[in-house]
Amino acid sequence: MTVGVNRENITIVLQRPRYPENIGSAARAMCNMGFSRLIVVEPDIWDEARIRRLATHAAASVVDMAQRFDSLDEALAPFGHVVGTTARLGGQRPVIKSPEFMALNLISISRTNTVALLFGPEDRGLTNDDLKHCHQLVNIPTVDFTSLNLAQAVMVVCYCLSTAGRTSLPAHTPRLAKRIELDQMYEELTASLVQIGYINPENPDYWMGRIRRFFSRLSLRSGETSIIRGVCRQIQRYGDKRYNDGLEDGGNTNA
Repeated sequence: MTVGVNRENITIVLQRPRYPENIGSAARAMCNMGFSRLIVVEPDIWDEARIRRLATHAAASVVDMAQRFDSLDEALAPFGHVVGTTARLGGQRPVIKSPEFMALNLISISRTNTVALLFGPEDRGLTNDDLKHCHQLVNIPTVDFTSLNLAQAVMVVCYCLSTAGRTSLPAHTPRLAKRIELDQMYEELTASLVQIGYINPENPDYWMGRIRRFFSRLSLRSGETSIIRGVCRQIQRYGDKRYNDGLEDGGNTNA
């Protein structure tokens, strides 16, 4: 028996798409490959007539069920695993996988976790700030011209997901921490590291980007984020206590 991805746990997320026709074409590509869950974040134009014209009647149900959000944070909050797509390589985007490798990896993850496949705007793609939400990045190899139409990119990724298969059930992947749990952990971790002087409060994103990538490789569970948040709170309490003790001692914190 061949085991594939759990389609019910896969959602395509379009971040700030510019044209309604591309939303419709992406919905049609999803329908072609058997995926039905679509989220659209901050579209430049939401014109349902233009969307449906390109989606055609076949993908009308995908459009009917599509969810819209005003922020990426809110849209990704309930997901346990987020895959970002990028055409640009290097810099702050070091962990790049092929669509085929990504699809095989998601067979196990999607059994018990909700997964978001994140696509950026047609003109510039996902920003570094968008990609901080992602656990892994995928790049669609091209020759000479790297830019793909949004619907083409969705089709390629969905095709790889739909054809990925293993001959045996992959190792169990436990429920991973939701995006909102990770974001809360990173907020407390940033505050703690600033407080103890480990990172520069003027530019915390530089070091936090590295820390995010480190934790993304660990596939943290919900309980593990709670442990890290508990450690951060203790660091902050101790720091506050030492500061207050110093004020009471007239500024002498070495006593």
